[in-house]
Amino acid sequence: MTDTLAQAVLAGADGEQLEREPVPARYTAAHLRAEDIGVFDGVADKDVRRTLRVSDVPMPELAPDEVLVAVMASSINYNTVWSATFEPMPTFDFLTRYGRQGGWAGRHDQPYHVLGSDAAGVIVRTGSGVRRWQTGDHVVVSCTHVDDQEPATHADGMLGADQRIWGFETNFGGLAHYTVARASQLLPKAAHLTWEEAASVPLCAGTSYRMLVGEHGARMKQGDIVLIWGATGGLGAFAVQLVKNGGGIPVGVVSSEAKADVLRRLGCDVIINRAELGMAGDGHPDPGQAIELGKRIGRIIRREVGEDPHIAFDFIGQATFATSVFLVRRGGTVVTCGSSTGYQHTYDNRYLWMNLKRIIGSHSANFQEAWECNRLVQQGRLMPALSEVHTLADVGEASRRVQQNRHIGKVGVLCLAPEAGLGVTDPETRARIGGDERINPLRLPAGDVSVPALAH
Repeated sequence: MTDTLAQAVLAGADGEQLEREPVPARYTAAHLRAEDIGVFDGVADKDVRRTLRVSDVPMPELAPDEVLVAVMASSINYNTVWSATFEPMPTFDFLTRYGRQGGWAGRHDQPYHVLGSDAAGVIVRTGSGVRRWQTGDHVVVSCTHVDDQEPATHADGMLGADQRIWGFETNFGGLAHYTVARASQLLPKAAHLTWEEAASVPLCAGTSYRMLVGEHGARMKQGDIVLIWGATGGLGAFAVQLVKNGGGIPVGVVSSEAKADVLRRLGCDVIINRAELGMAGDGHPDPGQAIELGKRIGRIIRREVGEDPHIAFDFIGQATFATSVFLVRRGGTVVTCGSSTGYQHTYDNRYLWMNLKRIIGSHSANFQEAWECNRLVQQGRLMPALSEVHTLADVGEASRRVQQNRHIGKVGVLCLAPEAGLGVTDPETRARIGGDERINPLRLPAGDVSVPALAH
């Protein structure tokens, strides 16, 4: 049974009614326990289902600049996999260091860690210092958690030393019935989207926006050719759309014909199936092999569009980075935001320095970038990358699919929402955009979870 506050949210109560309902002392959340650190020592298959727990945890007190959100839906990001495998380090280390600041930060240092860096839901309480949001507002949550009293934050939120990823480097994340977020993380939910569609967007879309469009990233312009590794993943699917919207030419790399079909639905201009090129696995390629692969991919791109790529969009890391550096044209840019196949990158530096190429490190999105990206979602110019939906009780299996890369796009999770398809408050805009099929280009048929385990 849900508590009375959650019941009021589900009944569509307004802000005044929600304020009258008591906040529960405990709430249901997907979380880790500190006692499980070390459970995977010496284990080859670090199955996240062993460590992800779904049960009640204590409700934290709300700081003056925070809001309490009743979470209708969330989604799985790869940082949940890292957290649940305690790699590259236990995220409890983040919570302990944060807690040492004292004050409100001390709440985060707990023997449990509530995960989740995406959420869509309803504000049910606001802290005394919150000015621009009210109880009852429908919101999505950006994952960038910053200290607005730190000078660097006012130049670029991502440069602050106290910048953290909410639900990964902080506690009380979005894979739960309730979540605590700073007011500076909130964005208005697109009214034409369902809860699960909206929850699949913020982290990956914002990250892709900063990498490609924002002034701190590659600053893609019209006509740019952009190589996108993992083009049917959460990041890649948004990257394809952003390149198309911006007048660029997306070149998507995938690992199967099934994923190539998905890319065609996204309107990707050039599709490369790397399995057909003999590129398989997630390991570190031999430098000579990386260059040879780059030559083969380069010939395909030149055959299709007549030029080498201006930008390589690379979150894969170890398995692809040397090829990315080789592939981009003279003066081109490799923009990277992660390394899902390994953090240690080896590449031939001659192709970088002698050809005046650039490598740009990118991480999440600052609040302005997240807001601008969310405008595109509200306008129906950027579609969700949702492919499948699970319940919160099934969060272990949902995360396992992401861990084994048996998914495409984003894997959604229903939290308080009792079923998929709820939350649309502007059906006219939804119909104008094109309805379910147009809004969900990656969505698998109900019950279809048949995507095989494949490399990125």
